[in-house]
Amino acid sequence: MQLLDQTKIIAAINEAGNIKRFLPSEFGNDVDWSHAVEPAQSVFAMKAYIRRAIEAEGIPRTYVSCNCFAAFFLSTLAQPGQMAPPPPKETVVIMGDGNAKAVFNKEDDIGTFTIKTVDDPRTLNKILYIRPPLNTYSFNDLVSLWENKLGKTLQRIHLPEEKILKDIQESTIPTNVMLAINHAVFVKGDQTNFEIFYSFGVEASALYPDVKYTTVDEYLNQFI
Repeated sequence: MQLLDQTKIIAAINEAGNIKRFLPSEFGNDVDWSHAVEPAQSVFAMKAYIRRAIEAEGIPRTYVSCNCFAAFFLSTLAQPGQMAPPPPKETVVIMGDGNAKAVFNKEDDIGTFTIKTVDDPRTLNKILYIRPPLNTYSFNDLVSLWENKLGKTLQRIHLPEEKILKDIQESTIPTNVMLAINHAVFVKGDQTNFEIFYSFGVEASALYPDVKYTTVDEYLNQFI
């Protein structure tokens, strides 16, 4: 993993002495609120290590927690082993009971929100959470939204947590990494199981209400 190579960037920032803001390679889940199992746990631990190194050096920073990339997760409805669209139209696999809420954002919108933070004093030394209410869904509600667009009911297959953990242990890279991330997101609810307080973070759509972001509802229309 190249995540730890960011220690070289930290050293360069210290040497330069004039860097106003550093946005490390974060995105995805907030690694300080993670309940991920291995091998995702080790990946998140590397990101957390970089955070602590940045903070120890007193480097001005903003961490961006963008949650799920829409192109990866929504285009397939996060179906195990499926890497390309369209979302399922007959049978859908749901991790766990499907009640944990996750957040899905279009990549362009993630970029727009991120750029707005670079010289915003309100995001200095904080975490920017891209968690728009209209893009926050439980898996069950996401499937229901998709069913409404299709005009039909899908067969829902729920994978119990024990089966997911077994599949993670028996899979190889990169499948086990993705399964572990999906377990953290869709079973443990790592993207939404905590409140955002200004002492450590801000929510992007509330901070920048002028940004017209793409909603999950709008994004799924391209696959009908």
